[in-house]
Amino acid sequence: MSKVLILNGSPHVHGCTERALQEAATTLQQEGIETTIINVGNKNIRGCLACYQCKEKGQCVINDAVNDIAPLFEHADGLLIGTPVYYGHANGGLLALLDRLFFSTHFSKVMKVGAAVVSSRRAGSTSAFEDINKYFTISGMPIASSTYWNEVHGTTAEDVEKDIEGLNTMRNLAKAMAFLIKSIEMGKQQIGLPELKADVKTNFIRIEN
Repeated sequence: MSKVLILNGSPHVHGCTERALQEAATTLQQEGIETTIINVGNKNIRGCLACYQCKEKGQCVINDAVNDIAPLFEHADGLLIGTPVYYGHANGGLLALLDRLFFSTHFSKVMKVGAAVVSSRRAGSTSAFEDINKYFTISGMPIASSTYWNEVHGTTAEDVEKDIEGLNTMRNLAKAMAFLIKSIEMGKQQIGLPELKADVKTNFIRIEN
């Protein structure tokens, strides 16, 4: 069975972000996709040290939730990330986790399906949306989209219940994500994954005459 790992980046475990993610998770399950939700917004996560020890150790030198999540990410077919909006961007703790999760894991993420969900009271959602999507685009991960921005509005989970458009957007997002995951699996079986060359680096070394 295909699997989607869902990360809730809100410190409010049962808040607006979680309500949106639950709506998506329910639809994913109806589409035959297994889901696992992990609350990461309430964890004490620090940023990357840029020590590069993960290249030798195979995991982040800071042994916290990042190393616990890594194997789940490796075996997932999709990654759904939800965040509240703080000052027009995603939760800082979530971004610290994603920096380290994507940098310290060396398995291929190519063709794992990514999707972002944001929750805001009023504004700033599209810039937070971009924060998350950049992790996918740099990793060869197709991005699932919906019928509007992947967002809900409110200050409590009860508010989100009244956001009919937002909840419908979550359901449509989950259906699109499920379709992509199933289609990619069929493609793997019939034609295989694309062969991508990722070891070419721009060289800025100055050559003196």
